[in-house]
Amino acid sequence: MIKITELLHRESILLNLKAQDKTEVIHELTRPLLEAGLIADEQEFYAAILRRENLESTGIGLGIAIPHARTKAVKQTALAFGRSDKGVDFNSLDGKPCHLVFLIAAHEDRKTEYIMTLARVSKLLRRDEVRIGLGKAKTPEEVLAVLALHE
Repeated sequence: MIKITELLHRESILLNLKAQDKTEVIHELTRPLLEAGLIADEQEFYAAILRRENLESTGIGLGIAIPHARTKAVKQTALAFGRSDKGVDFNSLDGKPCHLVFLIAAHEDRKTEYIMTLARVSKLLRRDEVRIGLGKAKTPEEVLAVLALHE
């Protein structure tokens, strides 16, 4: 089973998101995946993730958003994580801003891996100690350590 820490690399952990709205956050989190060569077509990926976002909010409550998409524009399943101290409006189910954002990018043919990754991230983030740890982490290594401890 693939671990979250295997899909999330330190370069795609942004502890001080500058974006003010969800579309900007998605762009900001996509950038390190593009730079790592994990996304082949930025426009196609971005369109796919916005289509998914328009179907139903990926703001799941508790200050968490998990924007995600499966598309041929993605070379391999990857994660990006961003934290916003101010919070970003993702039209969350609880109406509150999101401070912790995990972006999931997967290839169209990797449906099972995609669903399992989404389920694992969701399950981890339901735990108070994980959210608190991610909120306090000062470095990408600390983010990875929090996730590894609870996976």
